[in-house]
Amino acid sequence: MHSRCVIRLVVCGAIASSGARASGQDTAAAQLPTVTVEVGRGTRGSSLDLPYAVSVQTPDSTRPGQRHLSLDETLWLVPGLSVSNRNNPSQDPRISIRGFGARSAFGVRGIRVLRDGLPLTLPDGQTPVDYLDLESVGRVEVMRGSASSLYGNAGGGVVDIRTSDPLPVPVAGEVRYWGGSYGSRRIVGKGSGTLGGLGYQGNIAKTESDGYRDYSRQRMTNGFGRISFDRGVNSYAVEWLGVNTPLAENPGALTRAQFESNPRTADPLSIRKAARKAVTQSQIGITGRHAGGRAEVEASAYAGTRSLTNPLTFAIVDVGRAISGGNLRGTVPISILGMGHRFTLGGEAQFQNDLRLNYTNCNNIPAPTVPTLTCPNPSSERGTVTLNQRELVSSYGSYLRDELQFGPRYILTGAARADAVRFQVKDRLITATNPDDSGRRLLHAVSPMIGLLARVSPVQSAYANISSAFETPTATELGNQPSGAAGINRELKPQRSTTYELGLKGVTRTAVQYTASLFATTVRDELIPYDIPGGGGRRYFRNAGRTGRRGIELGSGVTLGSVELAGAYTYANYRFVDFTVDTAHYAGNRIPGIPSNAFQATASVHGFLGALVTEATFANGMFVNDANSERSPGYAIVNARFVTHVGAGRSGGEITLGAQNLLGTKYVSSVSVNAAGGKFYEPGSQRSVFVGVSLLGASQALR
Repeated sequence: MHSRCVIRLVVCGAIASSGARASGQDTAAAQLPTVTVEVGRGTRGSSLDLPYAVSVQTPDSTRPGQRHLSLDETLWLVPGLSVSNRNNPSQDPRISIRGFGARSAFGVRGIRVLRDGLPLTLPDGQTPVDYLDLESVGRVEVMRGSASSLYGNAGGGVVDIRTSDPLPVPVAGEVRYWGGSYGSRRIVGKGSGTLGGLGYQGNIAKTESDGYRDYSRQRMTNGFGRISFDRGVNSYAVEWLGVNTPLAENPGALTRAQFESNPRTADPLSIRKAARKAVTQSQIGITGRHAGGRAEVEASAYAGTRSLTNPLTFAIVDVGRAISGGNLRGTVPISILGMGHRFTLGGEAQFQNDLRLNYTNCNNIPAPTVPTLTCPNPSSERGTVTLNQRELVSSYGSYLRDELQFGPRYILTGAARADAVRFQVKDRLITATNPDDSGRRLLHAVSPMIGLLARVSPVQSAYANISSAFETPTATELGNQPSGAAGINRELKPQRSTTYELGLKGVTRTAVQYTASLFATTVRDELIPYDIPGGGGRRYFRNAGRTGRRGIELGSGVTLGSVELAGAYTYANYRFVDFTVDTAHYAGNRIPGIPSNAFQATASVHGFLGALVTEATFANGMFVNDANSERSPGYAIVNARFVTHVGAGRSGGEITLGAQNLLGTKYVSSVSVNAAGGKFYEPGSQRSVFVGVSLLGASQALR
């Protein structure tokens, strides 16, 4: 049932079988196929030809039995990347690449996220991933480092999630049910098929959970659909994804004493203020590609809406959002002075239109004898309007890339992107005592990159690059001003980073796939979150003068008969170089929210009865604030599951039995950086067991 793929760290492909090794062939060179990746605009080819760190994963093929509940399952075994599952259905998982994104208080920051090349990241740099469907994921391409600046407003990298190919039969369907600890229930229906050059696939899933922690119930329905048409040199696709989450409770973060006493408890303030969210989102996109001769042209466009109701401890936030955008790029090879160039020129535009309303949160306010000014109706949780504004964000970017191949072994790549991001606020709450806070800001930058790659052998490469990136504050970060005023924070600056990187990747003669990278990044005006005592948990942001990041990323894997082994290690030495707050000097302190050492490993055994998959994660403690006065404990987590398939071909059934955190370790999976009142800790789930049952059916392929 599952196509097996050894390691998703460098390239994904069949590594030599034991029979080939016995025959004495050079299996690494003979059996490793070219794997096409699309990260790096203007580049479609083997990741061994890209002069920066790229990882390619095929999650379900290599580690079957995934429940598709969270990105921490999908983004496993990528060195330099971490996903902190906050066990909070009201908060997205925190994704970090080389430390970028670790500060995120909501959504994903510092990283561009795409689905089949269409951006899920908003023009201000924030990515809500609660509507990202994971059922139909075929592979994930991850670009690590500032070379991702070709995609625009991001500093740490790109995560491009690619949909699996539809099954090569006219009709195929699957129904799957998951049940497990803490009231977890999920039912999924899927369909897929191919008719001539037309392919289709879709799925819908309903998820319910009572949550590991108190006050963490979730009710969600999400779906995905894609229709593609391939005819010779032309290909087209239309896809839709959406979610309806009527309930996602927010248990909040805990103090160290609360975590040690009972990690399942919820923050009492979150319960009293009924913190939660309800969201609906829908997005549709269309892509087209023409690859005639040696040239290629690609265009895409998308549009979507989002409605969010979000009671928080300090306010009730309502956001109505409309988004749209498009991209056009062309690639053409040219020979100049006998040397082959591959030029790519592209441009894109993104638009975001938010109507934001903040209300006083009147939950848990003692009923007065007479209504108060801020809570005039004691029976309603919504009090007076404290903010009413239209937020408009537009982003325009253009980029140029050239790949120069000289000799059979060397490729020199040069690229640059110019970005202009405009923020505009139209204040709609203007009174005699509340002045007009309307305003606008334009943030812009040019981000160059140069890289050199050398093919050490047909299946091994060495590379070096220098790259820069530009990252703006989000609209919410610009709007959350410590003074309490509406409008735009004019003091908050965008952060800029420069990275120097060396790396090796490839496959050894003994069929071991590997990747290794060494990098140093300097960040100016790094965006740092903080709370104000008595602020009810509202997040504000300021700029650090300068930070430095030094890191090592290692990944490897091998197939030994029916056993697959893989591992990923990250060393992160990320520190403040120049950062002073009032009279406190933090130079030399570690950047909080990031473990300095992290290791992931997996072992899969495939046999007659099915597949046994084991996973392990090890991480040391991480600091929780800029002062480095407190840190979370380190941890080691082990997961295991057994997947068996009954039936013939693509029809039959599948049963999965599994356990997350098999040893029942008590640990902190994520931290809220610089939180007020010592509420830094977001506990990970202790032992949970689950079972999955699926029925699959498919028609015969057309002849």
